[in-house]
Amino acid sequence: MDVTALQQQLTKQPADSVYLVLGEQAVLRQQALEAFNQLIPDDQKVMNIGNYDMEVTPLATALDDATSAPFFGDQRLVIINKPYFLTGDTKNRKIDHDIDGLVAYFEHPEQSTILVINAPYEKLDSRKKVVKRLKKVATEISAAPLSEREARQAIKRQLDVEGYQITSDALDELIQRTNADYSLMVQAVRKLELYSYQGKQIELSAVQGLVVQSLDQNVFDLVTAVLKRDYRLALHRYQDLINSEEQPLRINAVLVSQFRLLIQVKVLKDRGLSQGSLAGTLKVHPYRVKLALQTVRAFKLADLEQAYLGLVKIEKGLKTSSRDPQLLFELFMLQYVQATQHQSRRRA
Repeated sequence: MDVTALQQQLTKQPADSVYLVLGEQAVLRQQALEAFNQLIPDDQKVMNIGNYDMEVTPLATALDDATSAPFFGDQRLVIINKPYFLTGDTKNRKIDHDIDGLVAYFEHPEQSTILVINAPYEKLDSRKKVVKRLKKVATEISAAPLSEREARQAIKRQLDVEGYQITSDALDELIQRTNADYSLMVQAVRKLELYSYQGKQIELSAVQGLVVQSLDQNVFDLVTAVLKRDYRLALHRYQDLINSEEQPLRINAVLVSQFRLLIQVKVLKDRGLSQGSLAGTLKVHPYRVKLALQTVRAFKLADLEQAYLGLVKIEKGLKTSSRDPQLLFELFMLQYVQATQHQSRRRA
């Protein structure tokens, strides 16, 4: 189930004994944990809520807490965080965890304890006995990254509950400026609600004024200018990034990453992969794949490769010389425009 379904369930019926919160979206995991925390009265939270980080605390300590009776209350909440031993993680860890004890607990969970396994991972290792048993007894809550559509719906639902409205163009702008990253959208909404407190209406101008575009989105605008061979606009976009105090190496690294993604999307799309399959195969947010697909339709693979190789050359120059980063980028643009124009004439 998703976090919204969990919140609704916990208000209508008693909590289950074991939950698994699985996924990499931090804000969704936090919302789930807040829902569990609300089950324990405020005057009992100190004694009846236990949080245990498995990267620094033995599992046996958490299990001892889980098998203890609540202290002057009806329920105890025990949260096991970062249970890396449920994944394929093969790093050398110094803590000896009682995995058999956890399996035994799953066989007979303490009825007065709500045990929450908070797993900030894409997936668990289903071959492991402890994971198989966990999957059988736990109610699973998805904290996987939301798609653009899901993020839109979640934000509109949140605003509706809190008594706010957002115009369609403002929501579109919020999606664009945050790259449809739900965590970034939630952070932005807090500011937008404060700004729009009196009218309870979030307008486009508020998003434009308060929500800073992510570096990825700014670089995407630069990528578009490069591919269109718009020399002046590309230099202007690059200078804007420098003026915003972004480091040249970081800008170039994101540019290289963007062009690598465009090449991968172009190649895999031509092999017949769908948008959903591309996101899963490349392990990137579906919104980035959506934008990449819109971009690559208009450009040849050779043009993408030419830009990628030129940017790799800039990276080498930034690391091995003291030449001005903006000059290196200007030279790249000149060479790219000349090379792609030459290729276009040859194809014609």
